[in-house]
Amino acid sequence: MPTAIVERLALERRILASLDAGRIPVLLGGCGVGRSSILLRLAQLTRPASYYIDLAAVATTPERCLAAVAASTGASAFTATPTLPADGSSARSAFDHLMAGFDHAQGPHGQPVTFLLDEFQDLRTFENFPGLRHVQRDFITRLGASPSRFVLASRFTARAHRLLRDAPARFEVIHLPSLDVTDVEAIARARDGRDDWSRHIAPAVHALSAGRVAYASALIDAMTGAALSEAETALNDLFAPTGRLTALCRYSYEFRLHRARGYGALKAILGVLAAEEPLTLTDIAHRLHRTPGSTKDYLSWLEDVDVLNVQRKRYTFDDPLVRLFVRLYTGCTPPSPDDITREVRAFTLARTATTDSIAPRSTQTEPAMVTTETTRESVPAERDSGIIEID
Repeated sequence: MPTAIVERLALERRILASLDAGRIPVLLGGCGVGRSSILLRLAQLTRPASYYIDLAAVATTPERCLAAVAASTGASAFTATPTLPADGSSARSAFDHLMAGFDHAQGPHGQPVTFLLDEFQDLRTFENFPGLRHVQRDFITRLGASPSRFVLASRFTARAHRLLRDAPARFEVIHLPSLDVTDVEAIARARDGRDDWSRHIAPAVHALSAGRVAYASALIDAMTGAALSEAETALNDLFAPTGRLTALCRYSYEFRLHRARGYGALKAILGVLAAEEPLTLTDIAHRLHRTPGSTKDYLSWLEDVDVLNVQRKRYTFDDPLVRLFVRLYTGCTPPSPDDITREVRAFTLARTATTDSIAPRSTQTEPAMVTTETTRESVPAERDSGIIEID
């Protein structure tokens, strides 16, 4: 069953207001929170003068990226086959053509174009090409002065804050809020059509999905398609070896670890926190048999790709379902059905045991937003070692 794009009206209004004010909204949030869905909704709302571009898919080489954007948008400002120099500087020339295309693109009636750039930080793949060592910084500088309109999105919150620390004030950071119970109920109603059923399952689905769009949709689809009435039963099936949530969490887990440093040590830390959380730096170092100094570096690398949260010097997983995945799927053998049932039962009880796990029904609230001025103040400076110190 295809996943419907959830309408999040308060968030959409805030982004459109930011665009109308001449700003560049930057949407930040983890895997499964709905960044791409929001951009695709905005593409519908701003037609015909808008283009959605998934930079994670096309940021291969600058030349091929330029050709892909030109072919996708069809905008006359882009040249799919520009005359590029043959002296080894074609990468920089292609990037400059791309930025010029963004500047000069026009809609069908000559109006400014809105570019919806998903995973914009994947442009860092160009850093190894000649003349593009500082491509991310150049990209932000060029967009800040462009006459076109842009909405950016990224799953790497910490890195985005660092990149935007010295950006022009035109950039406006929006942290995507989690779904509330009303949002979950709307998704359920769109799937099944029964008001009473949707209201009945929404609180449990909200709690078990941690308010993430992808997880909530998977739970609701499983409950609808299998005619199930219990969210725990659906969650149990979804965490089977071939289950949809197993695949989603495996992707989030592996993707972020591969984008970080110290792959093996980081997996070990996540295994420690999967067994018990929250833990302090000292607790984790003791369990790893490593020094506090090296453990602090490992933890900083995990924070840099938004895998962990730290509050009052105690570390926890950012995504509770990824923690459940690590508990189930990082042993020598796949989990048995009894293992899955036991872990899902413990997770369900922990998430629904207190009223804090289930948000009260409410109307949509305005998402958190800060300008780059706030971002500069809130992101700590880098240490001399080059490791980011993140609160």
